[in-house]
Amino acid sequence: MSAQAQMRALLDQLMGTARDGDETRQRVKYSDDRVCKSHLLNCCPHDILSGTRMDLGECTKTHDLALRADYEIASKERDLFFELDAVDHLESFIADCDRRTELAKKRLAETQEEISAEVSAKAEKVHELNEEIGKLLAKAEQLGAEGNVDEAQKVLQEVEKVRTRKKDAEEEYRNSMPASSFQQQKLRVCEVCSAYLGLHDNDRRLADHFGGKLHLGFIQIREKLDQLKKTVVDKQEKRNQERLKRREEREKEERMKKRTRSRSREHRRSRSRDRRRRRSRSSSRDRRRSRSRSRDRRRRHRSRSGSRNRSHRHSHEGSRHKSSRDREHASRDKSRDRDRDRRDGVNGRSDSRRDDRDMGDH
Repeated sequence: MSAQAQMRALLDQLMGTARDGDETRQRVKYSDDRVCKSHLLNCCPHDILSGTRMDLGECTKTHDLALRADYEIASKERDLFFELDAVDHLESFIADCDRRTELAKKRLAETQEEISAEVSAKAEKVHELNEEIGKLLAKAEQLGAEGNVDEAQKVLQEVEKVRTRKKDAEEEYRNSMPASSFQQQKLRVCEVCSAYLGLHDNDRRLADHFGGKLHLGFIQIREKLDQLKKTVVDKQEKRNQERLKRREEREKEERMKKRTRSRSREHRRSRSRDRRRRRSRSSSRDRRRSRSRSRDRRRRHRSRSGSRNRSHRHSHEGSRHKSSRDREHASRDKSRDRDRDRRDGVNGRSDSRRDDRDMGDH
C-alpha cells in the first residue's frame, strides 16, 4: 500500500465516509447487510489472518475503514448489537478450525507409530515445555521491540529455567523407548492454530511459531470471541434489567392509575352518597314541612269550619227569628188587609143602599 493510500485509509478510519463529501460512498451505510459486522468490530478473520499460510482471501462482505468509523461514532449514542452477528461469524470460523485440528490429530495417529500411554504422557510433557519456551521467547521479543529491555531479560531467564526442565523431560522420554524410535520426529497438532509442531523443534522454530502472525492471529480471534460473548451476555442482561425496570414502571403506573380510578370512584360514590343524604335530608325536611303545612291547613280549616258553623248557626237562628217576625208581620198585614177589605165592603154596600134609596126617592 502506498503512502497516499495509507493516509486515505487513516483519514477514513478517523473521520468516516463523510470526510470529503463523497456521496457515492455514503450510499452504503454501516448498518447495511452487505457490510461485514466483524470488520466493524475489528475481528474479521479475513483481516487478521491476511498474509499467513491460512490467508482466507477477501471477505465476501464489504470492508471499509470509514464505515467502521461511522459505526464507532453511532455506537456511542446507542447499542446496535452488532456483536451478535460477529459472534455467529467467529463461532462458525473457530468451529471449522477445531474440526481441522481433530482431523489432523487423526491423521497423525494413523501415520505415526503407536506408543504406550506412559511414553505418550512423557512426550506430551516435552511438547508442553516446548510450547512454554516458544511463548516466553515470543514475549521476550515483543518486550524488546517495545523497549522494555529489563522485562525482556527477566523473561529470558525464565526461558533458561524451562529449558532445563525440558532437557530433563527429554531424557526421561529417551530412556522410555528404543533409540531408533526416539530419532523419529514426533509431531503434535497445535490446539490454537492447528499447525504441526515437532518434538525436537529448536527454540528458534518454537519462537517463530508461537510469536508468528498465524498463531497470534488465532489467539486474537479466540480472545475476541470470548470478549464478544461476555459483551453480549452483559448487554442482554442490561437489556433485560431495563425491560424489567420498564415493566415495573408500567406496573407501578397501572397501580397508580387503578388507585387513582379507585379514589375517583370512591370520591364519586362519596359525592353521590352525600347527594343522596342531602336529598334525603331535603326530602325529610320537605316532608316535615309539608306535614307541618298540612297540620296548619287542617288547623286553619278546622278553625274556619268552626267559625263558619258558628256563623251559620247564628245566621240560621237569626233567619229563623227573622222569618218568624216576617211571618208575624205578614200575618198582621194580611189581617189588616182583610179588616180593611171588610170595612171597604161594608162601606160599599152601605153606599149602594144609600144610592138605591136616593134613586127611589127621586
